[in-house]
Amino acid sequence: MASFIIAGGHRLSGEHRVQGAKNAALPILAATVAVRGACTIRRCPDLLDVTATLNILEHLGCVVKREGGDIFVDSTHLTSCAIPEHLMREMRSSIVFLGPLLCALGQAELSAPGGCEIGARPVDFHLKALRALGVQVSENGGKLLCNDGAGRRGARVALPFPSVGATENLMIAAATAQGITIITNAAREPEIIDLARFLNACGASIHGAGESTIVIDGVNRLHGAEHSVIPDRITAATFLCATAITGGEIRLRNADISHMDAMLAVLEYAGCRLRAGAGEFHLAAPSRLQALPVLRTMPYPGFPTDAQAVFMALATLANGISVITETIFENRFRHISQLQRMGASICVEGSTAVVQGVDRLHGAEVEACDLRAGAALVVAGLAAQGETRVHDVRHIDRGCANFEQGLRALGAKIIRES
Repeated sequence: MASFIIAGGHRLSGEHRVQGAKNAALPILAATVAVRGACTIRRCPDLLDVTATLNILEHLGCVVKREGGDIFVDSTHLTSCAIPEHLMREMRSSIVFLGPLLCALGQAELSAPGGCEIGARPVDFHLKALRALGVQVSENGGKLLCNDGAGRRGARVALPFPSVGATENLMIAAATAQGITIITNAAREPEIIDLARFLNACGASIHGAGESTIVIDGVNRLHGAEHSVIPDRITAATFLCATAITGGEIRLRNADISHMDAMLAVLEYAGCRLRAGAGEFHLAAPSRLQALPVLRTMPYPGFPTDAQAVFMALATLANGISVITETIFENRFRHISQLQRMGASICVEGSTAVVQGVDRLHGAEVEACDLRAGAALVVAGLAAQGETRVHDVRHIDRGCANFEQGLRALGAKIIRES
């Protein structure tokens, strides 16, 4: 089990190039199954979740090649519609293979997905949406068995919650369904737009991605294409928070700030100076941050749940009281007990955390219980006095490529120990 060892108290400064978005790359790679041809996906981050996705693609019979950030997938000769349990449990987003397999083979066999234990992500949203297209769904021995039945047909589908995964599965499955599908209350995240761009490059006809209503006019088949993944807004915010908590200065390259309005507004409120340039973004932090405005995680374009933990780390040293409410996942406060081990003053009542900024954090041995919590502990450790050891950093490796190397380039004192 690998750990990060951090000597805190060093001001970060310099440049960082933002990786491709994990939450865009994974559904796009899964969608290559629906294409039944050759695709090249560029700017894919080097992450454990990407590796897990490639393992699934190879198991299904795809030819997969990787050269740096470019991944070549040829799904012409699929050999299986079933994903075994040991591959499904490597990550939660593996459920997004349902739509692509239905497109390619008319059937799919999956078990329950794994990944970070941050709370319920009910697959019934996915299954109800697919049933609306005529997909037959049954369960046998803990496995989901799906087939096209008489064929997928366009329908009007109202999602009960703007679920990103359900929107993605439905967009892919509807891309080759007969007729028009209209998704209402759809997720609006930039990653949804990126998936739609990829599918349209493959011949799909999808309109309205990024809005609450998406219209898909089904086509007969999809063809291969090239696509470059958008920048990762959550990783960008993580590096901004790491810099801000140390009173530092950073220039981000390859960051799309139009995707980050809610997070940038919080940083500016806390006292950071922000400046955008051509293809880059600059942040300069004060010596001590001010308390954050009242934060409430919401579906995009609201404040993202994936950034809640790293911003809470900021609040632990900010001047004043910050209030953070988590509305998306019920287990997204697991980092609080670990921050408290470092001297943070945090009280929790239900889904709301009240953070009283302290003068200093101290190094401690803490556990990365999930990806975003682990990143928050690293952020806190960068500003803590003394040595912090963050254990089980495989969770961080699932979403942050070469995390410690990027931080060291900014002046952080952080090493990996196996």
